[in-house]
Amino acid sequence: MKIAIQGEPGSFSHEAALKLVPDAEILPCALSAEVFAKLDEGAAAAAAIPIENSLAGSVLEHFDLLLKHDVRVVRETLVRIRHNLIAIEGASLEEIERVYSHPVALAQCRRFLAAHPHMKAIAFYDTAGSVKQLAEQQDPYAAAIASEAAAAYYGAKILALGIEDDAENYTRFFLVRRAGEAGADPEANKMSIAFTVENRPGSLVAALTALSAMGTNLTKIESRPVHGKPWEYIFYVDCQIGSSGEGARAGAGSEVSRIIDALRGHCGMVKELGRYREARGVGRSSSQ
Repeated sequence: MKIAIQGEPGSFSHEAALKLVPDAEILPCALSAEVFAKLDEGAAAAAAIPIENSLAGSVLEHFDLLLKHDVRVVRETLVRIRHNLIAIEGASLEEIERVYSHPVALAQCRRFLAAHPHMKAIAFYDTAGSVKQLAEQQDPYAAAIASEAAAAYYGAKILALGIEDDAENYTRFFLVRRAGEAGADPEANKMSIAFTVENRPGSLVAALTALSAMGTNLTKIESRPVHGKPWEYIFYVDCQIGSSGEGARAGAGSEVSRIIDALRGHCGMVKELGRYREARGVGRSSSQ
């Protein structure tokens, strides 16, 4: 299966894609919009996208792209994010003057950078891409912050391991497919939905109360502005389905229909973004 990712080989998205589909062929893309375009046009069978980081929060652009495109989330996984200072062979920690990485990675390594004031942090489009640049330029005074996999992929060396500020650093990734090819996972126990409510008092409360009345457990809620309509919002919700065991899961499809019908009574737009197995990991109780 050819899977599109935003970023270069050796990135955390690359790691997530192989965790989701171990024999995948990776299609690197410079931008997230390009990832979804490759999926739309059939150049990729699926896309692996980060949706939420345990420290930095949600990847908001990806919520917008999930709604815009006719796609469905079919799986999720968690990747432990471990940042490392990487340089070319022959470089030394004391001589590094510039450190390149994605802005989120730089922000997650503030203490290390503060402890090495001779290093200037420079934002780059991708963690693995910053290592790729090192390999191309062979600059002994430059370094990158990225994964161990990126160092191995580009033949670089690690000067300092695990330099992130917080070890409890995880990113949740979605595997996304075109809606007509998504299929149905009989073990799905989680779903994602997008909806809008009328701009009047109590409309969001009414929608959430309808879900609560069904015993639906929400695990996440996120709001995004509606483009062209100031102060109106789209709400993205993750919720558990079929959470009472195999018998309940057998009726997950009808449960999804009831959830969507309950929302439609209070919402102007409701779109299912996908149903899938909840990832195993920190704060996650179900199996993958």
